[in-house]
Amino acid sequence: MSDNWDHITKIDPDKEISQEKLDRVVKSGTDALMISGTQGVTQEKLQKVLDMLKDCNLPKILEPSDPSTVIYDGFDDIYVPSVVNAMDPTWIMGHHKNWAVEFDPKWRRITKEAYIVLNPDSAVGMVTRSKTDLSVEEVAAYATISEKYYGFPIVYIEYSGTFGDPEVVKAVSEALDEAKLFYGGGIKSEEQSKEMSRYADTVIVGNVIYEDDLDVYLSTVEGAKKK
Repeated sequence: MSDNWDHITKIDPDKEISQEKLDRVVKSGTDALMISGTQGVTQEKLQKVLDMLKDCNLPKILEPSDPSTVIYDGFDDIYVPSVVNAMDPTWIMGHHKNWAVEFDPKWRRITKEAYIVLNPDSAVGMVTRSKTDLSVEEVAAYATISEKYYGFPIVYIEYSGTFGDPEVVKAVSEALDEAKLFYGGGIKSEEQSKEMSRYADTVIVGNVIYEDDLDVYLSTVEGAKKK
């Protein structure tokens, strides 16, 4: 994990992207690529993305939703999320236990993330049954416990598809001492990227590369660098 990443681009293996567009993403100035998806991810789809990135020198991070979809070769790091506000404990520790039993030596190769999912209508929110009707103080409390009690090096505020509340991100930032704060969700402009970068160490941008003109995505890189 780098201490100075401002902007990470999230690539969903279950979504189509052209080689030309992916090449522009690689050259955009983003600091790293996170290969991640909640649904429909397979090892074959992951390998297809890796093949498209064979000439890419950016750090490549795998963020798996299930240990069965993990590929160990070709990635620089594996970020494993625990959704700390999930009502289904499978997503807090269940999958992780199964992974540790089956792949104990390789399990130790991971960087752990405390996810706080705040969009109830998102795929990740519904799959994990996340409790999203939280006050600002409750979100900050989740972050505090994640860092100080459980020792997560990353706290990830995930609004997944919708732009979140900057006051929530600010409160989490103020609650953390050493853990890195990641923000992801709905960033579709330079201004939004810059706003969340005021509080988050790193912004994660993904959906915009599939939904909008790539120039909009490129502006989010500029916004993150101007914080």
